[in-house]
Amino acid sequence: MDATVIGGGFAGVEAAMQLARRGVHVRLYEMKPGRFSPAHKSPALCELVCSNSFKAARVDSAAGLLKAEMELLGSVTVPAAKATAVPAGGALAVDRDAFSAKVSETVENEPNIEVVREEVTAIPETGVVIVAAGPLASEALSGSIEEVCGERLHFFDAAAPIVTADSIDMSRAFRQSRYEKGGDDYINCPMNKAEYEAFYEALVSAERAPQHAFDERRDVYEGCMPIEIMARRGENTIRFGPMKPVGLVDPATGHRPWAVLQLRSENSEGTMYNLVGFQTNLKFGEQKRVFGMIPALAGAEFVRYGVMHRNSFLHSPGLLNAAFQTIKRPTLFFAGQITGVEGYMESAASGILAGINAANVLAGKPLYVPPAETMTGALARYIADESIKSFQPMGAAMGLLPAPETRIRDKRLRYAFLADRALKALEESLRETRE
Repeated sequence: MDATVIGGGFAGVEAAMQLARRGVHVRLYEMKPGRFSPAHKSPALCELVCSNSFKAARVDSAAGLLKAEMELLGSVTVPAAKATAVPAGGALAVDRDAFSAKVSETVENEPNIEVVREEVTAIPETGVVIVAAGPLASEALSGSIEEVCGERLHFFDAAAPIVTADSIDMSRAFRQSRYEKGGDDYINCPMNKAEYEAFYEALVSAERAPQHAFDERRDVYEGCMPIEIMARRGENTIRFGPMKPVGLVDPATGHRPWAVLQLRSENSEGTMYNLVGFQTNLKFGEQKRVFGMIPALAGAEFVRYGVMHRNSFLHSPGLLNAAFQTIKRPTLFFAGQITGVEGYMESAASGILAGINAANVLAGKPLYVPPAETMTGALARYIADESIKSFQPMGAAMGLLPAPETRIRDKRLRYAFLADRALKALEESLRETRE
């Protein structure tokens, strides 16, 4: 049995190792050192291009739970990270060069993996293929992806934050659609004049995140205009734009608010809400501070902060299933950030699942998707969820997991419950697949 994996990053090496351990001969293509993307400098596999942190280590956090699940699934990157860890408080951070060297050594010493150092410019038309080329795939390969996937390869300049539903203060918000059209699809977060003016001043003076040279653009699409840039056009610009209160009446006052932030459900379960029109490039801490000035969001828990950068990704819902398999071509898989997962470990986790399922296709076995209660399973279902109205990349977040049947108000206790439930569910599902 043979398979092709394109890309030697986090997703590619995980996919290749899963295939190899199942007796599949893998040709793992990596274009470095013959060609480098604008972000890459080292010829090593699994190069870190930004932070050297893989986020929280504790299992009762979204990032920690994801890593614990990955270890159960046979990850190569998590053990390598632990072996090359550097002091970082409660986070798992690594010596970036030692980490990449460790992963490279493991992969290159695997007898079933042949590392091919050349650029792939087109997706092979036959055989089992996993495309794990990352968000900075070469122009030629990106063109091939567009040909195969149609108009599903997107580029975004800015994305809005997402908050958990149960962290919204509904005593300071109300459900209503403008002019009562469309039912109660939106949660409205009203502000009076004094609240809005204080929020506006904080917004226009807040600190923005720096951008890499390859992220920078001379202009921003109007449809993706960061809220802080739009606000600088004048005090009432956003009040007549994304925060316009027309067609809404606050039941608490019986009057139209001075300004309103609308929240729209991000998933079919209604556990996450998107800040409508609030695409932003503010630093994460600034987002929490400034957007927390909106009364209904004073205690909001952010599932994803807003971002603005170059990032090619697939509109995966309708194109991929939760096994990271293309719906129309069962032998073609995608993995990594190009699928709409965001982050080092999230990319690696998608590679694990793509590798497992590519091997299952070759062996004639059923596809495997971890339970919905797990972080890996939740991310896999997210990228395949056609009910998502505005698909954007997503990282591990507790808000992705189904809520406990009995509400647990204390966040630490709730997260501990979710983590314990997830690991038990994953262990049980793996036992079932082995039987």
